[in-house]
Amino acid sequence: MAIWDIKERYKLNRDFSVTGVAAKCMWGGGNTGSTTNVIDEVNPVTTGDATDFGDLIAARETMGGAGNKIKGIFGGGDGVSNVIQSFNFNSKGNCSDFGNLTQSRLGVAACGNELTAVFGGGDSHPSYYNVIDQVFYATTGNAIDFGDLQAGESFIAASSSPTRGVWFGGNDGSDADATAHFITFASKGNASDFGEMSTAKNQNTASGNNEQAVITNGQATLANGSYEKCIIATTGSFTDYDDLTVGRFFEQGASNQIKGLHGGGANPSVSNIIDFTIFSTSGNFTDFGDLSVARKSTSGIGNDEGGIGDDNLIQRPSATYMPGSGRALSAGGLNPSASTKLELMFIPTSGNAITFGDLSAAQSNLSATSSLTRSIFQGGNPATATMNYIEFASAGNTADFGDQAAQKFASGLSSSTRGVMAGGNNPGISNVMEFITMASVGNSTDFGDTTDARHSMATTASPTRGVMGGGVSPGYVNIIDFITIASTGNATDFGDMTNAAKVAVGTGSKTRGIFAGGYTSGAPGGINVIEFITIASTGDASDFGDLTAAEYGHGAASNDIKGIIFGSNGNKNIDVITIASAGDAADFGDLVENKYYPARGSCSDSHGGLQD
Repeated sequence: MAIWDIKERYKLNRDFSVTGVAAKCMWGGGNTGSTTNVIDEVNPVTTGDATDFGDLIAARETMGGAGNKIKGIFGGGDGVSNVIQSFNFNSKGNCSDFGNLTQSRLGVAACGNELTAVFGGGDSHPSYYNVIDQVFYATTGNAIDFGDLQAGESFIAASSSPTRGVWFGGNDGSDADATAHFITFASKGNASDFGEMSTAKNQNTASGNNEQAVITNGQATLANGSYEKCIIATTGSFTDYDDLTVGRFFEQGASNQIKGLHGGGANPSVSNIIDFTIFSTSGNFTDFGDLSVARKSTSGIGNDEGGIGDDNLIQRPSATYMPGSGRALSAGGLNPSASTKLELMFIPTSGNAITFGDLSAAQSNLSATSSLTRSIFQGGNPATATMNYIEFASAGNTADFGDQAAQKFASGLSSSTRGVMAGGNNPGISNVMEFITMASVGNSTDFGDTTDARHSMATTASPTRGVMGGGVSPGYVNIIDFITIASTGNATDFGDMTNAAKVAVGTGSKTRGIFAGGYTSGAPGGINVIEFITIASTGDASDFGDLTAAEYGHGAASNDIKGIIFGSNGNKNIDVITIASAGDAADFGDLVENKYYPARGSCSDSHGGLQD
């Protein structure tokens, strides 16, 4: 059970953000002799027969399925489908359209954690796929590429911990397979070898909790045998496990953190049996109850299974988006002409950006500020007085916020309530700072002056203090200034950056500020330097590590743990760092389009300035 900060729990309850989860295991679709659209549910805490929950969009079998505490997702299936459909665990009813897999296929297997689901393998005979697709529960839309399994496999089993997904066995087009492969959810890329099961399996299934997976035998044998378990955090840790009450294949597993339930299947006639096992005892499976109708090739999902954990606090089901959950935006930029595109990234989990909407006009070099619920974009190139805003909760186009002094190359920073825009160039270099109250709309107000007139600064903020580093004045400078965001007044000297650079980028947590990349006179292609400061103190910046490549003119965003850097030198690259731990950046994913000079400033719903 997670340990909660009492103040945080109080705030969440006060604004109706959390509620208890009723444990559920679900089976969707399958084949009764013909394909069905039925979804059954049971309470895994007790025993008993399944009851009707609702229907799939269309009758399907051999789908992949995964869920978090709020949402269940089914993908693919017979008819060689690419459809992804979803339902809410807390509201009985039919599935709705979620998006599409990258490849139509059946026999796919899915797993995930609280944030993301991944679908691996499958076939559209005679082709067998090694594709791993990824979706995020918080946003509907088409799946994106995550990487590849070690080989093309179909009718495989999958299970997960909060950090790792594992696929077991399957059919590679020739025979049953003993291979297992795993991925780490936080790092996009191809699967790695997990080890070999003691027995090859095909048409097998799995159930599991955060620590272990139980893999049943599939079609390798219909006898009660060759069931195995493994510890997900290790590799090659397979040991014997006990037997289903009746040996069968094409049954499907669903689970909570205590029990694994396996429903349906065939031997050779279709079955309505639901068996269960207690993970902590490794004892024989026991009768749980019956599905509403005998069927095989259904898809099993639980809302407290492996990868999700046993913390029963979730966002209320009426909401589709949790403010502060880690949404980040890239706005505008050059590609090579100015762009209107808004792209959405999810900071806690690596992956590619998706299209979110459009700015009201094509712009580059915008400044950005953001609160828990909205992001506001100011100025830009060409210089304009117009400010626009977008709500993080809903994809779409920006709306008018108000006006500021027409500037280009300004930089933004923000606390939870106030956004500050600093510097700029129109027609001369400016030392002006202006502020807005982000919860309302309206024109900006004078805040004070920076210590030196300059533009193209890197910015970062804590809940109380804003910091601005580098820029052009008119030569490249290494000056770092700071302000107290809640008051007004002129900036004060903080210290120096290690490099005199323009169009570097800033991000950070509530305690640590990060400056990355930039353009210096000696490095026209940019630099790869990352440096950091402690925001509450003053002093010079220190070395943090290196970006994956030399960059300048990029954007950045963060939550209180990770920072992402994107849109530099006309490429799609997104880098990621762990803010508390100095070290080199790693690959996060790709933007939708190649670009440079996207909005610079606070572009997320969870940056350091919001962590009070």
